[in-house]
Amino acid sequence: MDIQEIKQRFGIIGSSPLLNRAINIANQVAPTDISVLITGESGSGKEVFSHIIHQMSPRKHGPFIAVNCGAIPEGTIDSELFGHEKGAYTGAVGERKGYFETVNGGTIFLDEIGEMPLGTQARLLRVLESGQYIKVGSSKVEKTNVRVIAATNVDVYEAVRAGKFREDLYYRLNTVPLRIPPLRDRKEDIYLIFRKFTSDFTAKYRSPPIQLDEAAQQVLINYSWPGNVRQLKNIAEQLAVLERDRTITAQALLTYIPNEMGNRNLPMRIDNQQKEDFSERDILYKVLFDMKRDMVELKKLVADIIEQGGVSASHAGNQQVLSKLYRDIDLPNNQESQFTLKQPVHNNNGNESFNITHEAEEVEESLSLIEKESDLIRKALKKHKGKRKLAAQELGISERTLYRKIKELNL
Repeated sequence: MDIQEIKQRFGIIGSSPLLNRAINIANQVAPTDISVLITGESGSGKEVFSHIIHQMSPRKHGPFIAVNCGAIPEGTIDSELFGHEKGAYTGAVGERKGYFETVNGGTIFLDEIGEMPLGTQARLLRVLESGQYIKVGSSKVEKTNVRVIAATNVDVYEAVRAGKFREDLYYRLNTVPLRIPPLRDRKEDIYLIFRKFTSDFTAKYRSPPIQLDEAAQQVLINYSWPGNVRQLKNIAEQLAVLERDRTITAQALLTYIPNEMGNRNLPMRIDNQQKEDFSERDILYKVLFDMKRDMVELKKLVADIIEQGGVSASHAGNQQVLSKLYRDIDLPNNQESQFTLKQPVHNNNGNESFNITHEAEEVEESLSLIEKESDLIRKALKKHKGKRKLAAQELGISERTLYRKIKELNL
């Protein structure tokens, strides 16, 4: 079956080179039993490609099931996939068949596989390599013949490096990688897809057809579509239902598009993981910059002492001022030092000054960033009297990150 026939059969619209390449790969791999890892952003149509692979394979008459791994609680995902015996855990009042048993001879589509717990990943790897699995609460080895198609919208390789995804499972699934291009990389297809959606919705709701003027078409094409085809479909449906004027202007279209086009002050979506990673890096930089500033102040103080042969009363004030300055320099815990002011003496010009002795026992300073980070967090908590929300704001990190750091550093 050629690419155009596949598009017609599965309702795929577009002719961009990236889309055609993805369809071609799916067509080539479908007749085999090779595991496929489909990657692409949310809403880009990964499940459609899993159906293409299944329907064009020898298993097309067998069962097909799509499982969203991110929607199943960690405590029950093993039971969902592999089944359980009666009494395997609290609430297991009877035996249950898992998806790998019920879909035997067919295809299972594991969506958002990057969210799968590590323990379940080990079980899945065994199924892929030997076709064997064990139900929860059982010791009997079961056999299954299931083709696995996995999909994710995260960078699985980065998850492997972060220890959140098994490397052996990644390479086992990634036998044939299939990347679905985001809608912003298929600009020539955007208006065609939009017209198809509006045509379907106006027919469904029995409303007059919708048209976009020239400026509105440019807005549609140049928008980045973070939600991809799913978001485009949603906006097409809203326009078909809500707009009285059936010729849509750019200004009217912008009211349905989030603030990325620059005319609306809507909150932007921020990836929590990226935000936390940046904040942790930022706090380490802050520690280094504070250390550098303190060393500069210390050098200035020492240079002043050497140049004047003592610190004048007008400069030092008294023992409390020097002690405060010494505390601000914030020497590490393993370096003990003390400033001592002796009796004032009179210089030739009649000014009064103090002789200073600096008794110090210096130990090589630790350069551990963990110790510096721990010390900075302690200071922030002390400054705000244990109020973690204010301490997190002072440190420039999220409250969630501060909680995790307190636990990791055993503060």
